[in-house]
Amino acid sequence: MPLLVDSSVWIDYFNGRKSAQTDALNAALGSEEIIIGDLILTEVLQGFRKDADFIKARELLHHFSVVSMLGPDMALKSAANYRRLRQQGITVRKTIDVMIASYCIEHDLPLLYSGRDFDPMVQHLGLHAPQ
Repeated sequence: MPLLVDSSVWIDYFNGRKSAQTDALNAALGSEEIIIGDLILTEVLQGFRKDADFIKARELLHHFSVVSMLGPDMALKSAANYRRLRQQGITVRKTIDVMIASYCIEHDLPLLYSGRDFDPMVQHLGLHAPQ
């Protein structure tokens, strides 16, 4: 099963921050199928200040399959998931996180992420984190 890696992990990875998630990414590189969403690709690459770093990261990420994450159907599912969380009193900080989670849920893909932003989506929407 392919693994989708969130920008939070890629950013830590490119910045040399060691964590359980970057260790998991490092272990998956070369041994598991990793895909990257177009939304995640944008989030990761927009953060590079130096052109050389941007080019190096773009070349590395180019080796993975890039998938389109939104479109009209996924936009509607993302909005429904956002509303579902809000109805349960959960405030989502970034809409893009609901879009990413909704894509993973719809395609039954595990999402490797860091931080707590996706935790409510695991608990309430059925998002899968890798084992």
